Amino acid sequence: MMTFFSHWRRHLLGATLATVSLGAVGAPTPSLVPGGIAHLAVAPASEPRPDVRFGDKPVLVRREGAQWAAWIGLPLDLTPGQHAVSVTRQGRTEAHPLTLTDKAYPVQHLQIKNPRMVEPDPADLRRIEAEAATQNEVKTLFRDTEAVQIDFITPVDGRHSSAFGLRRTFNGQPRAPHRGLDIAASTGTPARAPAAGVITHVGDFFFNGKTVFIDHGQGLISMFCHLDSVALDAGTPVAQGKVVGTVGSSGRATGPHLHWSVFLNGTPVDPALFLR
Repeated sequence: MMTFFSHWRRHLLGATLATVSLGAVGAPTPSLVPGGIAHLAVAPASEPRPDVRFGDKPVLVRREGAQWAAWIGLPLDLTPGQHAVSVTRQGRTEAHPLTLTDKAYPVQHLQIKNPRMVEPDPADLRRIEAEAATQNEVKTLFRDTEAVQIDFITPVDGRHSSAFGLRRTFNGQPRAPHRGLDIAASTGTPARAPAAGVITHVGDFFFNGKTVFIDHGQGLISMFCHLDSVALDAGTPVAQGKVVGTVGSSGRATGPHLHWSVFLNGTPVDPALFLR
């Protein structure tokens, strides 16, 4: 496993990332539901960039034409109804309201051949706990950068085999909702960076298999799981479309596919919202 924690600030501050025009046509589709994305105008662009937080977490803020706009990840377990976004501009903090509607995600039933992938033994559980701590640290990194590319491309050409948010059972046992988008493709199919960024972590995890994290900036992070191979090391800047690995079925998988998660302000959101 290759980690990036001890040197990530030095590498990231020196990385040169590709930029896109402001107000890009390929911006994500806002969706005010649990697991969705909020898009909120927060200040005129003539002011310094404001600090915007949802809960206690900073969120992505970018200049879009004549305004600063925030892109906010909405957790899957967030209750429908009124929520507040904290905006601090020129020393004054304001609360901006968000109203979420409910969304019913379907149930998916999967059969796993390896029983340890459904009921891990004690040694597996210790490994899973340690890996969960590592992944939580990586997916909540916030690299403050002015330019954040949000006009994503599809990382793999293939059928969308499992949607985000599915309520899953494995061998009849309920498990956590699906926090990514599965794209079915043959083993060895190239997996491309959906946007410019920096690879912050490469690992081989019990459930997720061979995994790559790409930090796109300001808390916008992609995670590729179940890879067959990884092409680049942690600390490597990548341009949009750069091949970072190949599709596989490592970890808990029923067949070759790319599991793609997207995190905003530390929470997984529906990757399909980034695709046109």
